[in-house]
Parts: sequence; structure tokens; C-alpha cells
Amino acid sequence: MEIYLQIFIAIPLIGFLASLLAPSAKEALLSRIAFITVGLNALMVTLFIVAWIIQGRATLNLRDFVVFRSANYEFLIDFCFDKVAAVYLMVGSILTFLVTIYSRYYLHREEGYKRFFNTVLFFYLGYTIVVLSGNLETLFIGWEILGISSFLLIAFYRDRYLPVKNAVKVFSIYRIADVGLILAMWLSHHLWGQNITFVEFNNEALVNAQLQTHAMVGILVSLMILISAAAKSAQLPFSSWLPRAMEGPTPSSAIFYGSLSVHIGVFVLLRTFHFWEHQLFIRILIGAVGLSTSLVATGIARVQSSVKSQIAYASIAQIGLIFIEVAAGFDNLALFHFAGNAFLRTYQLLVSPSVVSYLIREQFYNFIPRQHTIEDSLPKKIEYTIYMLCLKEWNLDAILHRYLWKSIKWAGNRLEFLQVRGVLIFLFTAGVTGVLAVVYKQSIPDFLNKSLPYAFGLIGLIMVFKAFTKRKNVQLTLLLIVANHFMIALAVSFNEHFSFDHILIYLSGIVVSGLLGYLAILRLKMLEPLVDLERFYGYSYEHPRIAFTFLLACLGLAGFPITPTFIGEDLIFSHIHDDQFVLAFIVALSFIVDGLALIRIYARVFMGPHVKSIHEMAYRSS
Repeated sequence: MEIYLQIFIAIPLIGFLASLLAPSAKEALLSRIAFITVGLNALMVTLFIVAWIIQGRATLNLRDFVVFRSANYEFLIDFCFDKVAAVYLMVGSILTFLVTIYSRYYLHREEGYKRFFNTVLFFYLGYTIVVLSGNLETLFIGWEILGISSFLLIAFYRDRYLPVKNAVKVFSIYRIADVGLILAMWLSHHLWGQNITFVEFNNEALVNAQLQTHAMVGILVSLMILISAAAKSAQLPFSSWLPRAMEGPTPSSAIFYGSLSVHIGVFVLLRTFHFWEHQLFIRILIGAVGLSTSLVATGIARVQSSVKSQIAYASIAQIGLIFIEVAAGFDNLALFHFAGNAFLRTYQLLVSPSVVSYLIREQFYNFIPRQHTIEDSLPKKIEYTIYMLCLKEWNLDAILHRYLWKSIKWAGNRLEFLQVRGVLIFLFTAGVTGVLAVVYKQSIPDFLNKSLPYAFGLIGLIMVFKAFTKRKNVQLTLLLIVANHFMIALAVSFNEHFSFDHILIYLSGIVVSGLLGYLAILRLKMLEPLVDLERFYGYSYEHPRIAFTFLLACLGLAGFPITPTFIGEDLIFSHIHDDQFVLAFIVALSFIVDGLALIRIYARVFMGPHVKSIHEMAYRSS
């Protein structure tokens, strides 16, 4: 039966490629491709699950193929199917099928009709890979696809300011989740000394033997998994991104942020449950995150003026309860709760436009005074305080901006003295010094060899901080991002004999993508007089091919699974020792910020209100 797991991934992939080739004007053809792709997969999934249950519900594991193997490293594609995968795959197939039918008419004559169905099929491909993944590496491939498809659908109305701005905000949180997963993979490699699968987590003796001798590493792995799950499922302190994601079309809000994508964090916790089930501290922490999120999100949901925001926070509160259920070990209840919440939120979001009009009419003709609630029994000062905190969403957005993104901007602005010439001289000097230090490593004192990885890692971090705050020269910003990757490669080269083929795998995608992005910006500058990062220019309206080329370049530089850099990033971490957590943090922070810098360039140059537009645009949302 394992062969069917490959078929469940092949069908969305073929459907996605077919939708890319379909003409934009053929709405019926585009919707039919999506309808047939998802419908066929849903039918096959249903029949497969029935047959699987009849045959005894045995856990299926397919070690598909090894992408890359070296002496102490293996990047393995592995698929797994059990009750968790069965529930998620069934719910995902049915809801995506319903949303494709709904979208066929909802988006009729919409300018981005083809773009919408391309992205939905791309999302469905990523979702299927995540659900069927048998190890962290395979899961990460689908995880990245979910992230970029989320960004594209939130920014679906790319000629408006707010959808693009909120898409960048959401992507920034997703980037934290990405790097949390990368760090979990890094620590897992050191803990097991191999690429371990989720099925092997079920071996209690194996897991306990490792955790007894490496208790701290086990806790760190679990914490990284929790951070990734909390960020992806909009739990505290990352809850504020979900309402911002509602800027996309209603069908994408329903399928992404009401039902499927927002529950992926729960899926990751369920998949890794047997790894952290005996870590009491982690279970308490997951329960505390879920409980605090449920309480805060419930209060916020009750004061929202927008129906989509109200549904978003209500969904966050329910996911918080699911976190508690997972922490308590009630996996069957968590799966049932997931399915119920997913179907309910999808329905609520799809009917929300109609419900709003009905409620307005009812309120006009049948006014009902406010009912007595539990808050009215509290002292008025406490009641009003809670009300104001909920109205301001407990300042979650402001706290993240102040203590995370503003800190990065502050660090970048302190480097303002580094102008173009100074940056080039500094990079050249640091690069030559680093290469010479690697070549003559044996002649350098041991204490200096141990310090050099941190030094070059910090240089790379400085470069990417500068790139994140740069506003004038787009090409220099790209150069700084590329330089950051070279500095990371240099930093890790000091740890041991770092073979040239590993560096080649990591930097090959960086060089090609960087050159492609540079040429795209150069071509745009020939056609447009003004290209910088001071504002949103919306050049994708007049230059869609250049915009698509630059997007591919950004994805390649960010380590998306379209270049060898995707494997190279994991390979880089495998060469960071388990006692070099500071170096791992520096590299991880570099990856977070370079992803944000890249998406910031793409959003400001190619998205937002067109620079030649004469119409006013809203710059604040409700």
C-alpha cells in the first residue's frame, strides 16, 4: 500500500504543473483542472483509508530515496501514514475540494483568477507533503511550500497597500517557524547521529536511552518544535498575524487560516508526541501556551468589529484548547477537535459575506439590547481594563514589532556608516582573510581557530542586518545577502575539514539565484527610472515576467526547495557542533533576517499600489 503515498503527492504536483500551462483567459479550464485534481485525490484518499482500516490500520512507512549522502550526513525523503495522517489528509482533501468549487464562481472575472488556482494547488501539494512526511527533512519541504503560498495568497490583491504589508508581516512570523524547525533538525542530527524518522520515535526504549544521556539536547529539540508549532498555529506570542492574513480572498482565508494551514502546528506536535511525552516541563509549557492563548484570544474575539477577525481569533482560541489536549495525551480528542474546528471555520468564513448583510438587516429591523454577560459581574475597573486590552489585542503586534523587528532595524541603522565603497572593501578584506585562515588553519593558534567561526558568523549577521535596513541601492542589498551566505560558509569551515563539495552544494544555489536577481533588477532599471526601497512601486503590473524571475531568485536565496541550497542549509547546520549553540543561533538569525530582507525587496519593488496610480490607498486596517 505504500506506493499510494507517492501517488497522493504526484496528483497535486501534476495538477499544479497543468494549471501553470493553462491560459489565463480560460477560467473554465483552470477551475476544472483544480476541481479534477483535488476531487480525484479526495476520492483516492477516501478509498485508501477504508482499505487501510479494513487491513488493520498498520502504520505505513516508505523510505523513498536519499537525496544526498556523505560520511556523517544523509538527507532522506521518507513518507509515513497512520491515524494522524489519515485524519489530516481526509479533512484537507474534502475542504480543498469544497473551496475549489466555491472559488470557481466567487472569483469569476477576477484579474488574478489563474494566479489564485495556481497557488491553491501549490498549497495543496505542500500540505500533502507535510501530512505524509516521515521525517523532519521531508516535512520541511512541504513546510516551505505552505509558507510561500500563504504569502502569495495574502498578497493576492497585490495592487493594494494593506494586503502586501500584512503578507510581509505573516511571512516574518513564518520565517521564525522555519528556523525553529531547522534548529530542531540540527539538534536532532546531533542527538541521534543520523536522520531519524517519526516511526522510530515510537520506539520508547530508543528514545529514552538517548534522552537519559542527552537530556538538555532533548529539551532544546522539543522547545524548537514548540516554537515552530506556536508560530505556525498563531499561538502566543505570535497570535496577531492570523487576522492580518485575512486580507486575502475569502476562499483562501477559509482554507488557510480557518482550517488547514493554521492547524499544521498541532500536526507537528502530534507527529513528535512520542519524543517529548516523558518531558514533563515541555508538556506543561505546551499546555500553558494553549491555555493562555485560549483565554486571551477569546476576549479579543468578543470585541472585534470585523467578522473575519472574530472568526480568526475564535479559531486561535480553539487551537489553544487543542494544544492542551495534545499536551495531556488525548490525541484522539485532538484529532476530532481539529476536524470539527476546521469544518466549522471553513463554513463560517465562506458564508461570512452573506451573514454580515443578514445581521445588518436584522439589527436595523429587530434591535435587541445587549445581554448580561459574565464580565458584568466583575468590578467595573477590571472589566474596562480587560475590555481595553482586548480591544488593543493585548498589544501583541506592538510587542513583536518593538522587541523583535525594531531591534533588528536598530542594529542595521547603527551600520549606516558602511556605504557602498566601504561595504565592498570590508567584504573583500574579510573574505580574503577568511580563505587564508582556512588554508593555513594548522598554523593558527587553537584558541583563535575556535573563535573564528563566531567572528565570521557575526560579520555575516552584520551584512544581513545592513541589507534589512537598506533603502536606496537594491543591488547592494542583494550583494549583502549573498555575502552573508559566503560568511556563514566560511564560519562553518573552521569547525573541521569541511569538504569542498558541501560548500559547492550550499553556495551553488546562492550564486545562481543572486546573479538571476541582480540581472532582473538591472533589467528593471533599464525600463523604469526609479527603483529603490523607499516605497512600494507595484512594478509587477507592467513587468510581470521580471517580477516572477525576481521572485524565483528570492526563493533560491532564501533556501526554498528549488535549488541545492535547500539541502545546503541543513548540511551547514550538520557541521555546527552541539556545543556551539551561540553559532547556531547566529546562523539561524541570519537565515531569518535574510528571508525578511529578500521578501521586503520583492514586496517594495514589485507589489503594492502602482507608482503611476493616481488613486488614494488605505494605509491602515481595522
